Amino acid sequence: MAVWELLLIGVALAMDAVAVGMTDGMTEPSMKWWKPLLIAGAFGFFQFFMPAAGYAFGYAFAFVVEKIAPWLSFALLLFIGGKMLVDCALDARKKKKGEKVEEKKPLGAGKLLLQAVATSLDALAVGVTLLALETENGLPMSAIWCSVVIGAITFALVLPAVFVGKKAGDRFSDKAEIVGGIILIAIGVKILLEGIL
Repeated sequence: MAVWELLLIGVALAMDAVAVGMTDGMTEPSMKWWKPLLIAGAFGFFQFFMPAAGYAFGYAFAFVVEKIAPWLSFALLLFIGGKMLVDCALDARKKKKGEKVEEKKPLGAGKLLLQAVATSLDALAVGVTLLALETENGLPMSAIWCSVVIGAITFALVLPAVFVGKKAGDRFSDKAEIVGGIILIAIGVKILLEGIL
């Protein structure tokens, strides 16, 4: 594997995290200045950690990753996105009845953790691939450094995506939660279909 191939893998693995980070920005456009750093850091950390874990657990873990990871990612993103849509429907119902609607809660640590795990589970398989390539002397650097590169790419791509999402959320704040829920469910379906096919 050449360095440019590693960079392409990092970009490909980061795409789901980029979309979810953008969604986070859309649904919370008034977030504090440090929160985009936290979001990008969480996604970057798990995109680093998962390949390293896949590498550490090796081939014994490969079957589990290939069979379960897409389903688990789908379930997590369906849960998060579905909850967003249900909350929007309940709020719309309350508005129609003239009841007071609760202010939206900002993105919490639990939800961010679920998002970061769900979008990085496919990186476990990359860790197994790194192990296979290392046995053939096919890595441009150690597997841990490859994982660091993947995590750094994710951080670098998610951070501006959150800011783009914030800008979009400012414009479409009343619809951002609905769009965000649909995007999360769509990403879950995409991950599941890629895992099945």
